[in-house]
Amino acid sequence: MLAYTGCTYGLTDVEAKELTILRENTSHWKVKKINSTEQRITGLCPLTPKEVGIFLQALGYPSSTPIYIAAGEIYGGDAYLSKFKSRFPNLVFKETVATPKELEEFANHASQTAALDYIVSIESDVFVPSYPGNMARAVEGHRRFLGHRKTISPDRKGLVEVFEKLETGELEEGVPLSSVIIEMHKNRQGGPRKRRGSMPGIKGRARFRTEESFYENPLPECICGTKKHVHPA
Repeated sequence: MLAYTGCTYGLTDVEAKELTILRENTSHWKVKKINSTEQRITGLCPLTPKEVGIFLQALGYPSSTPIYIAAGEIYGGDAYLSKFKSRFPNLVFKETVATPKELEEFANHASQTAALDYIVSIESDVFVPSYPGNMARAVEGHRRFLGHRKTISPDRKGLVEVFEKLETGELEEGVPLSSVIIEMHKNRQGGPRKRRGSMPGIKGRARFRTEESFYENPLPECICGTKKHVHPA
């Protein structure tokens, strides 16, 4: 994901170079030259493990909250995940809820392994995607279809500004930070709303690229009985 998006914030120069080479050598990824800083400022980068920890804590989740990591191997391993684990030590992975024997048959099937994460994500009390990739969009739409289960979609562009203020000391963790983040996300928790249409003035194939994915939000076509509670897009 980091190689594809060109996001290298918080990585070492060696790690950033490694991801650049991976992107350049992946033929079906068409965009090769990416400005990592611009990507981050415009909200196109996934949140880092540290940022996810700050975000969840600011929303009021206690450190004892069990959190399932619906992902493959975290780039950078424990060196980066430890920054999240310091805030939320009760982390759960596929490897901790299933035995090695149970996972053995999935070992060489990435899509089937991802399906395990998908199932847990659908059934979780709350789902928080660090990046809106295809799986995250499908999970959000599925959870909406099942009754608008709580899904918190981080405002990544807005959060970049908040995290910058934290680093400069302009904003402090605790009540000041929580107030900002809670207000920012009060309408980003998976509640009923009509799917956003395409941007005005755009025609042809480009029109479909600007509208919200049906798989991300199947309202109104595939969700009935919610008219009283629907918010306009």
